[in-house]
Amino acid sequence: MSLPVVRACMRAALLAAWLGVSSWCAAQGGGQGAEYQVKAAFLYKFAGYVEWPEEAGGAVDAPFTIAVLGSEPLAVELQQVVSGRTLADRSVTVRRLRFGDSLAGVHVLFLGQAETPPPDQLRQWTRHRPVLVVSESEGALHAGSMINFVIVERRVRFEIALDTAEANGLRLSSRLLAVAQKVTAAGAP
Repeated sequence: MSLPVVRACMRAALLAAWLGVSSWCAAQGGGQGAEYQVKAAFLYKFAGYVEWPEEAGGAVDAPFTIAVLGSEPLAVELQQVVSGRTLADRSVTVRRLRFGDSLAGVHVLFLGQAETPPPDQLRQWTRHRPVLVVSESEGALHAGSMINFVIVERRVRFEIALDTAEANGLRLSSRLLAVAQKVTAAGAP
Protein backbone atom coordinates (compact mmCIF):
# COMPACT_ATOMS: atom_id res chain seq x y z
CA MET A 1 0.00 0.00 0.00
CA SER A 2 1.21 3.50 -0.77
CA LEU A 3 1.83 6.03 1.97
CA PRO A 4 -1.15 8.27 0.94
CA VAL A 5 -3.48 5.24 1.09
CA VAL A 6 -2.15 4.26 4.51
CA ARG A 7 -2.63 7.83 5.76
CA ALA A 8 -6.19 7.92 4.39
CA CYS A 9 -7.01 4.61 6.11
CA MET A 10 -5.50 5.80 9.39
CA ARG A 11 -7.44 9.07 9.21
CA ALA A 12 -10.70 7.18 8.53
CA ALA A 13 -10.07 4.85 11.48
CA LEU A 14 -9.22 7.75 13.78
CA LEU A 15 -12.31 9.65 12.68
CA ALA A 16 -14.55 6.61 13.20
CA ALA A 17 -13.11 6.07 16.68
CA TRP A 18 -13.46 9.75 17.50
CA LEU A 19 -17.08 9.78 16.38
CA GLY A 20 -17.84 6.64 18.31
CA VAL A 21 -19.69 5.27 15.32
CA SER A 22 -18.19 2.01 14.16
CA SER A 23 -20.21 1.90 10.94
CA TRP A 24 -19.91 5.53 9.87
CA CYS A 25 -18.11 4.59 6.65
CA ALA A 26 -20.72 1.97 5.77
CA ALA A 27 -23.48 4.50 6.38
CA GLN A 28 -22.17 6.61 3.53
CA GLY A 29 -23.59 4.17 1.00
CA GLY A 30 -27.07 4.66 2.47
CA GLY A 31 -27.89 7.87 0.63
CA GLN A 32 -28.78 11.29 1.92
CA GLY A 33 -30.49 9.92 5.04
CA ALA A 34 -27.22 8.34 6.11
CA GLU A 35 -25.42 11.62 5.38
CA TYR A 36 -27.81 13.45 7.73
CA GLN A 37 -27.23 10.80 10.40
CA VAL A 38 -23.47 11.25 10.20
CA LYS A 39 -23.71 15.06 10.21
CA ALA A 40 -26.07 14.96 13.20
CA ALA A 41 -23.62 12.74 15.11
CA PHE A 42 -20.79 15.13 14.24
CA LEU A 43 -22.78 18.17 15.44
CA TYR A 44 -23.36 16.55 18.81
CA LYS A 45 -19.74 15.38 19.10
CA PHE A 46 -18.26 18.74 18.04
CA ALA A 47 -19.65 20.35 21.18
CA GLY A 48 -17.51 18.15 23.38
CA TYR A 49 -14.37 19.50 21.71
CA VAL A 50 -15.11 23.19 22.06
CA GLU A 51 -14.41 25.41 25.05
CA TRP A 52 -16.94 28.24 25.35
CA PRO A 53 -16.36 31.39 27.39
CA GLU A 54 -18.18 31.44 30.74
CA GLU A 55 -20.82 33.91 29.58
CA ALA A 56 -21.97 31.46 26.89
CA GLY A 57 -23.31 29.00 29.45
CA GLY A 58 -26.28 31.01 30.64
CA ALA A 59 -28.26 29.90 33.67
CA VAL A 60 -27.09 26.73 35.42
CA ASP A 61 -30.25 24.87 34.40
CA ALA A 62 -30.32 26.22 30.82
CA PRO A 63 -30.07 23.54 28.14
CA PHE A 64 -27.22 23.21 25.69
CA THR A 65 -28.83 24.34 22.42
CA ILE A 66 -28.00 23.27 18.89
CA ALA A 67 -29.92 25.37 16.37
CA VAL A 68 -30.62 24.37 12.78
CA LEU A 69 -31.35 26.75 9.92
CA GLY A 70 -32.52 25.41 6.57
CA SER A 71 -32.32 21.64 6.96
CA GLU A 72 -35.38 20.01 8.45
CA PRO A 73 -34.12 16.45 7.71
CA LEU A 74 -30.94 17.17 9.66
CA ALA A 75 -32.95 18.71 12.52
CA VAL A 76 -35.03 15.52 12.73
CA GLU A 77 -31.91 13.31 12.80
CA LEU A 78 -30.24 15.58 15.34
CA GLN A 79 -33.29 15.40 17.60
CA GLN A 80 -32.91 11.61 17.64
CA VAL A 81 -29.16 11.80 18.29
CA VAL A 82 -29.47 14.13 21.30
CA SER A 83 -32.59 12.59 22.82
CA GLY A 84 -31.84 11.87 26.47
CA ARG A 85 -28.22 13.03 26.21
CA THR A 86 -26.36 15.74 28.06
CA LEU A 87 -23.39 17.99 27.42
CA ALA A 88 -21.49 19.51 30.34
CA ASP A 89 -24.25 18.29 32.68
CA ARG A 90 -26.94 20.11 30.66
CA SER A 91 -29.79 18.63 28.69
CA VAL A 92 -29.42 19.10 24.94
CA THR A 93 -32.13 20.70 22.84
CA VAL A 94 -32.56 21.24 19.12
CA ARG A 95 -34.05 24.54 17.98
CA ARG A 96 -35.10 25.44 14.46
CA LEU A 97 -34.26 28.97 13.38
CA ARG A 98 -34.84 31.38 10.54
CA PHE A 99 -32.16 33.80 9.46
CA GLY A 100 -32.13 36.82 11.75
CA ASP A 101 -33.74 35.07 14.75
CA SER A 102 -32.07 35.70 18.08
CA LEU A 103 -29.05 33.54 18.84
CA ALA A 104 -29.55 33.97 22.59
CA GLY A 105 -28.93 30.64 24.31
CA VAL A 106 -27.60 28.99 21.13
CA HIS A 107 -24.27 27.17 21.42
CA VAL A 108 -24.05 25.51 17.99
CA LEU A 109 -25.67 26.86 14.82
CA PHE A 110 -25.97 24.62 11.77
CA LEU A 111 -26.58 26.31 8.42
CA GLY A 112 -28.13 24.07 5.78
CA GLN A 113 -26.83 24.49 2.25
CA ALA A 114 -30.05 26.05 0.96
CA GLU A 115 -30.17 28.65 3.72
CA THR A 116 -26.61 29.90 4.10
CA PRO A 117 -26.94 33.70 4.29
CA PRO A 118 -24.65 36.03 2.33
CA PRO A 119 -21.22 36.44 3.99
CA ASP A 120 -21.72 39.99 5.24
CA GLN A 121 -25.07 39.12 6.79
CA LEU A 122 -23.77 35.91 8.40
CA ARG A 123 -20.80 37.71 9.91
CA GLN A 124 -23.04 40.48 11.25
CA TRP A 125 -25.51 37.96 12.75
CA THR A 126 -22.83 35.91 14.51
CA ARG A 127 -20.06 38.46 15.13
CA HIS A 128 -18.61 38.34 18.64
CA ARG A 129 -21.10 35.72 19.77
CA PRO A 130 -19.81 32.52 21.35
CA VAL A 131 -21.71 30.35 18.86
CA LEU A 132 -20.03 27.53 16.91
CA VAL A 133 -21.21 28.01 13.31
CA VAL A 134 -21.25 24.80 11.26
CA SER A 135 -22.20 24.71 7.58
CA GLU A 136 -22.25 22.48 4.52
CA SER A 137 -21.66 24.89 1.64
CA GLU A 138 -18.65 25.35 -0.57
CA GLY A 139 -16.76 28.47 0.47
CA ALA A 140 -18.66 28.78 3.76
CA LEU A 141 -15.48 29.21 5.81
CA HIS A 142 -14.81 32.43 3.91
CA ALA A 143 -18.37 33.55 4.71
CA GLY A 144 -17.97 33.23 8.50
CA SER A 145 -18.57 29.55 9.24
CA MET A 146 -16.15 27.89 11.67
CA ILE A 147 -16.64 24.26 10.64
CA ASN A 148 -17.80 23.25 7.19
CA PHE A 149 -18.85 19.74 6.14
CA VAL A 150 -17.39 18.51 2.88
CA ILE A 151 -17.82 15.22 1.04
CA VAL A 152 -14.49 13.58 0.21
CA GLU A 153 -14.53 10.23 -1.56
CA ARG A 154 -18.20 9.79 -0.60
CA ARG A 155 -17.46 10.37 3.10
CA VAL A 156 -18.50 13.22 5.34
CA ARG A 157 -15.46 15.18 6.47
CA PHE A 158 -15.04 18.70 7.78
CA GLU A 159 -12.75 21.67 7.47
CA ILE A 160 -12.14 24.32 10.11
CA ALA A 161 -11.52 28.09 10.10
CA LEU A 162 -9.64 28.34 13.38
CA ASP A 163 -9.26 32.12 13.43
CA THR A 164 -13.02 32.66 13.00
CA ALA A 165 -13.76 30.43 15.99
CA GLU A 166 -11.15 32.19 18.11
CA ALA A 167 -12.48 35.63 17.11
CA ASN A 168 -15.82 34.57 18.59
CA GLY A 169 -14.22 33.43 21.85
CA LEU A 170 -14.25 29.70 21.12
CA ARG A 171 -11.29 27.38 21.69
CA LEU A 172 -11.24 24.23 19.58
CA SER A 173 -9.51 21.16 20.95
CA SER A 174 -6.37 19.96 19.25
CA ARG A 175 -8.07 16.55 19.05
CA LEU A 176 -10.79 18.09 16.85
CA LEU A 177 -8.21 19.87 14.72
CA ALA A 178 -6.27 16.62 14.26
CA VAL A 179 -9.19 14.84 12.57
CA ALA A 180 -10.23 17.76 10.35
CA GLN A 181 -9.78 17.42 6.60
CA LYS A 182 -8.28 20.91 6.55
CA VAL A 183 -7.59 23.67 9.10
CA THR A 184 -7.14 27.19 7.75
CA ALA A 185 -7.43 30.84 8.48
CA ALA A 186 -10.80 31.98 7.06
CA GLY A 187 -9.20 34.16 4.44
CA ALA A 188 -6.64 31.57 3.38
CA PRO A 189 -7.21 29.18 0.47
